[in-house]
Amino acid sequence: MRKLWLTFCQTATVCLAVLFVVATLRPDLLSTHPRGDVVAVRESPQEPVAHAALTSFSTAARKAMPSVVNIFTSQEVKRPRNPLMDDPLLRYFGEIAPGPERREGLGSGVIVSEQGYILTSHHVIESVDQIEGALGDSRKVAARVVGTDADTDFAVLKIDLPRLPAITFAKSDHVRVGDVVLAIGNPFGLGQTVTLGIVSGLGRTHLGISTFENFIQHDATIQPGNSGGALVDVDGNLVGINAAIFSQSPVGASMGIGYAVPVSIARQVMEQIIRDGSVTRGWIGVGVQDVTKELAESFKLATAKGVLITQIERGGPADKGGMRLGDVLLAVNGTPVPDSLTMLNLVAGLKPGAAAMLKVQREGESADLQLTIGRRPKLARKE
Repeated sequence: MRKLWLTFCQTATVCLAVLFVVATLRPDLLSTHPRGDVVAVRESPQEPVAHAALTSFSTAARKAMPSVVNIFTSQEVKRPRNPLMDDPLLRYFGEIAPGPERREGLGSGVIVSEQGYILTSHHVIESVDQIEGALGDSRKVAARVVGTDADTDFAVLKIDLPRLPAITFAKSDHVRVGDVVLAIGNPFGLGQTVTLGIVSGLGRTHLGISTFENFIQHDATIQPGNSGGALVDVDGNLVGINAAIFSQSPVGASMGIGYAVPVSIARQVMEQIIRDGSVTRGWIGVGVQDVTKELAESFKLATAKGVLITQIERGGPADKGGMRLGDVLLAVNGTPVPDSLTMLNLVAGLKPGAAAMLKVQREGESADLQLTIGRRPKLARKE
């Protein structure tokens, strides 16, 4: 009996040991539930991946802030002359203030060269007669306008001071969605201010801000006064010029969406203005409309691409080249034209006086037209 009891205990111990091992290593063998599909998930490694610890952006801010200038403007506002102003008694007692009034404005700018050139927004200095720049080192100086380009909302100013800290330009293809950016400017005239955000989108168009649009969208807080200021990366390099905000506030306050012009466009415009005093773009003198699905069916187009010619400037390049109302422009020098914005940029990039081959569809048939590109009139809003 004793031997039988010992055998039973040893057997039970072995069974429990086997059960423990199976439960530990292969618990699925003990499951009573029916097996379904096995979902493979990607798990992070046990050891965290080493990342650059960005606990502070002070290095980038210190690098870029000296290059950002606070801009203060003023302009004379003429009022209709009151005949009572000739009464010396009324003027003496201050009932009627003589002389014109002045309207003040503010914005920001970026020092782009040690020679004193400053890049800012056209709308910051438009129609003003006095411009003053205040540097980060407390120096203040009058600025003069070198040239402007309303079509991209840019202006170049010039100041005469020694030891100017020029900003470093980032590579044109440097920016990606999700990148951290800093906005530096002069919101509400409070003084130089730095805010933080990320790039929310690229290539934003059809916003109605300017004629040529290709904006960086970001959520770094910018307010009135930030226009013309710098948008920089975490290395303090310039990636864009802040131009506008999206706002439904009656006072124009930011709602978390800001727009900046990429540094590649800013540099092209700046170099032309400094070299020539203005920006020269190609022009063919037409009004256009994007081809919708309905228009594509009406004009028997295979796809809803191209632009419909709705207006032709009399005596302009398109008129002289034989273009007609109702033509659908499909390509410029072999480059497809999917929409009006692409067409605008393609034509603007052509040199005035150069020949260009335009492919159009007319009455269901394809035709090639050779035009001589004209010079885009200043502030023209049609292509």
